[in-house]
Amino acid sequence: MLTAMQSGSGKTTVTCGLLEALKRRGMAVESFKCGPDYIDPMFHETVLGVPSRNLDLFLQGEAGVRRTLSRQRGEFGLVEAAMGFYDGAGGTTDASAWQVAETADIPAVLILRPSGSSVTLAAQVRGLQSFRSPSHLAGLLLNNCKPSLHAYLAPLLERETGLPVLGFLPPMEEAVLGSRHLGLLTAGEIEDLSGRMEAVARQMEETVDIPALLALAGEGTAASAGAASPVRCRIAVARDGAFCFFYADNLDALREAGAELVFFSPLRDRALPEDIDGLYLAGGYPELHARTLSENRSMGESVRRALAAGLPAVAECGGFLYLQKTLEDGGGTPWPMAGALGGAGFRTERLQRFGYLTLTAETDSLLLRRGESVPAHEFHYWDCTDNGGDLLAQKAGRSWRCGAASPALYAAFPHLHFGGELPLARRFADRAARWRKENA
Repeated sequence: MLTAMQSGSGKTTVTCGLLEALKRRGMAVESFKCGPDYIDPMFHETVLGVPSRNLDLFLQGEAGVRRTLSRQRGEFGLVEAAMGFYDGAGGTTDASAWQVAETADIPAVLILRPSGSSVTLAAQVRGLQSFRSPSHLAGLLLNNCKPSLHAYLAPLLERETGLPVLGFLPPMEEAVLGSRHLGLLTAGEIEDLSGRMEAVARQMEETVDIPALLALAGEGTAASAGAASPVRCRIAVARDGAFCFFYADNLDALREAGAELVFFSPLRDRALPEDIDGLYLAGGYPELHARTLSENRSMGESVRRALAAGLPAVAECGGFLYLQKTLEDGGGTPWPMAGALGGAGFRTERLQRFGYLTLTAETDSLLLRRGESVPAHEFHYWDCTDNGGDLLAQKAGRSWRCGAASPALYAAFPHLHFGGELPLARRFADRAARWRKENA
């Protein structure tokens, strides 16, 4: 695991640079991301060409995280942590990167950005080492650090902390990744990302002791794969620049439940794919593409008619906004959307209801049964005039109603992970398969 004291330490750049360096060595590598983040795994996948998977103890539980790790087929697995090493849910270490390391006994390398301190930096590392036992910290790596500073700090840090300094990454223009309101720009939006990461990898080959880093890794478990069911339904999955937030495990879970996934673009395609039995509208950035989505009226009408006819559908966050009557773009201009729901999406100046929460169902619906609760996560600046009221959301003593949940629909801001305790993917596929039989 590559971790840090706080966000902004360069974890994604260092992770992608190391992934590229290992790929260049001919190694079969797989990557993971702690927490609910969608964007960093896109960078991993761009580098490796294979899906990166999330490890989220809140959304998946310990069994789910272990199950995801058990499916690793590469000879080496690299985990990018989230936030600071011990930062978890609700001011605790719950669901933190440290707890992931504790759950699966993963050694962690701490990325440090030295600036304006020397011995105090060692004191901070010592604090991290003693805060929980075991800390799982196994090494240090200096980022955005000039060679002369590395030469000075490395022996000092090793003497004071007992941890090996595995090298450094100097200041590099190629290592700077742009950002926007939900974090980094997506991998597809950064010019020549492959060239940038290749430059970082070449630098790491020169200034990072990669063999020593590899030697820290522990033994994983034997790979196991979920048993795929025979195809019994076809689910259309929106995937383009507007809808790009997916957990790889969600897509795998749908396939294992017997769904054939048919990818399409609400930005470019004129209508939903033919002969489908379900619709998956994931999150993303529809607000950045509101005009294009609106002007593609035939697609919006295709979606509206399909949901009106009862096509089983899951729409999370950005997908939920696309189903509304209108959606404001970044400049505040409202654009007509699919109109399957009756609200208006609008821009706000801060994150809305940000963080982990629990959803509880009071009636049976597509994904949930009466009385069931499921962990979820929200992360959005845009809000809606009608957020629905079919589900009860709760967190930290606060509760509110949200979501449109019916026998054929889950549409709400909260994102769900299909790799947790409840068989969400199987329920979606079951309903889609029934739709196929009823409309054969």
